[in-house]
Amino acid sequence: MGSMIEINDTLQLTKEQGFPFELDLEHHLKTPYVAEDFDGKIFEFRNKPKIRIYHVPPIRNFLVENKAGKWIYWGLVHILEVHHDYTAQTTGGKFTILYIYSPDEMKKAQELVDRNKETKFF
Repeated sequence: MGSMIEINDTLQLTKEQGFPFELDLEHHLKTPYVAEDFDGKIFEFRNKPKIRIYHVPPIRNFLVENKAGKWIYWGLVHILEVHHDYTAQTTGGKFTILYIYSPDEMKKAQELVDRNKETKFF
């Protein structure tokens, strides 16, 4: 007997799941953020469907905002903690931001690391 565990290299979140409200796309496109803007800040995520595990530091995970099914690649994070709710079959945890993509890098990231036309934002 076994169980289904999903291994992720991407932390893809909606605002409801904990994508940082501090990361505003319109602001970033005009005045780009940098990772240093978030030094020392720990973010939390919650209610990711399924039981998932993520790469642990020093390995990075991609940070992706899910806006109405379209993915915006924001940069790189380290997952600090993961919590599983086995009854609800959800995952939550904490992360820090390692790197924020420039607007040009954001626009190119989906093509370089994903290539899924259905989730393409830019």
